[in-house]
Amino acid sequence: MSAGALAAALGDALGRPVARLEPVTGGDLNDAYAATLEDGERVFVKGSASAAPGAFASEAAGLRWLAEPAAIGVPDVLAVADAPAVAPAAGPRFLALRWLDAGPLTPAAEEALGRGLAALHAAGAPVFGAPAEQLHIGPLTLPNAPAPDWAAFYATRRLEPLARLAAERGALPHQAPALLRRVVARLPDLAGPPEPPARVHGDLWAGNVLIDRDERPWLIDPAAHGGHRELDLAMLRLFGGPGERCFAAYEEAAPLQPGAPDRVALWQLAPLLLHAALFGAAWGDRATAILRRYA
Repeated sequence: MSAGALAAALGDALGRPVARLEPVTGGDLNDAYAATLEDGERVFVKGSASAAPGAFASEAAGLRWLAEPAAIGVPDVLAVADAPAVAPAAGPRFLALRWLDAGPLTPAAEEALGRGLAALHAAGAPVFGAPAEQLHIGPLTLPNAPAPDWAAFYATRRLEPLARLAAERGALPHQAPALLRRVVARLPDLAGPPEPPARVHGDLWAGNVLIDRDERPWLIDPAAHGGHRELDLAMLRLFGGPGERCFAAYEEAAPLQPGAPDRVALWQLAPLLLHAALFGAAWGDRATAILRRYA
């Protein structure tokens, strides 16, 4: 993707010329830029030639949905250039968001994150799943249509398709499929007491939480859907997330159901299988170890 073409397309979308476009760190799956407009405003822009068609439009819709309850910071969507697979966009595909200046993860920010997540989850969702029947994560596409309950959604829309993708890429040990079948059969019991669908971020590792200079937490890069609230909390613990102040603040605002600590690794299975599909067998080995635990 040409930076010049991206700058021109972004300027057209915003109705203001782009004076400068500089690469910044922004994740493993997309190119990321800081755009400075001629009036001095800064904008965060992400794009990728390999992203699934419709991925940025889906992300924009997810950000707007998470922002609806005003429970926690979600950056404003300023522009999106994308199209569904049936009519791929001819020009650069990108998502432009309000720029946020990062600050430190302080104890106050951790507590605000916990309370904000509790409020976001409590805003709820109409179903387990989302109106859009597909979820795009980088180059991958997952089923996202509603399911009758959380165990069915987690099994058929996350674990099984992610395991197939990982196996197709040679990233799962040979015993993993049999273990997965046993875990799926036990999911209705393993999932804990029934809860209504929560409004979840869906991909909430620590890198998708940004703290601004006012110690306010913001959520970015969602895979938003109606899901189990423990999913977000489990993923937030997976790759070196915030400290226990965050989880204590969440628990104070919205106590978890009995047995929640025993389910953390169960909800971490999906992101580990996703990483196996994207990044290789080391992640498949970690996922298989968890399958053994619950099988």
